[in-house]
Amino acid sequence: MAEAEPLPIVRLKHWGRWISAAIILVLLVLLGIALGNAQIQWDSVPEFLWYRVMAVGLLNTVLLAVIAQGSAIVIGIVIALMRRSANPVARWFAAGYIWLFRGLPVLLQILIWYNLALVFEFVSIPLPFGGYLLHEQTNVLITAFTAALLGLALNESAYMAEIVRAGLNSVDSGQTEAAKSIGMSPGATLRRVVLPQAMRVIIPPTGNDFINMLKGTSMASVIGVTELIHAANNISSNNLLVMETLLAAAVWYMVVVTVAGVGQHYLERAFDAEDRSRSPFSRAAKALRTAPLVRSERG
Repeated sequence: MAEAEPLPIVRLKHWGRWISAAIILVLLVLLGIALGNAQIQWDSVPEFLWYRVMAVGLLNTVLLAVIAQGSAIVIGIVIALMRRSANPVARWFAAGYIWLFRGLPVLLQILIWYNLALVFEFVSIPLPFGGYLLHEQTNVLITAFTAALLGLALNESAYMAEIVRAGLNSVDSGQTEAAKSIGMSPGATLRRVVLPQAMRVIIPPTGNDFINMLKGTSMASVIGVTELIHAANNISSNNLLVMETLLAAAVWYMVVVTVAGVGQHYLERAFDAEDRSRSPFSRAAKALRTAPLVRSERG
């Protein structure tokens, strides 16, 4: 009986990949042609990058985002711990805080803080035996920058509370049991065992939120804070080159967002799950779950 001829090898043709790639390339070429024919003075864009008002806007954008995100992280951790508390009052307060500040639009919160002087002329903190620890006009305390900071930070803190709570819930209960077995206090357990391991869950969404915060600072331009958008509008009000100044602001946004993305990448690597699995507390928790029962024999 004659041997059967081997079947020919036929390469799989990925027609869909070729077609989709061709469509994308055509669209990119058309976009390049459109931008080349656009009435934009491209040589003016690099010049606007280094205007003093643009530098001030860049500084305020980064400063506002960093302070707001840092404040949101601190407040979010506190609210997350209250959500996990055995105290029902603390739990309900934390739930109401998240419901309120997550439910209202950021721009609305900024505008409310900016116009707070319409309902409270003074901000006062009285002392128990007379006098005031603080007694100042609201307009003096709540500047445009402060109003933007409060609106951005409080809104973000509600999201951070849920992010931190999810991170804490992701840590296996055996980790806490291992820490308790060696006599660690609840506070030390949280700081040295739970939080370091929860960071792998907390960092990615926090990094994304910080990038959104950098872009969200543009809403502060509505109340006159000199950030990148407001700086671009100031320049274009003098030379009427609106698109050119907006493109310059876009370049700076891409720069700061790229830097933040790189930082997020290295933070995630620092808290990689494989590295944490080699920690002594992880090994202790695993030992507690798998250790056999040892019975002593009496002779």
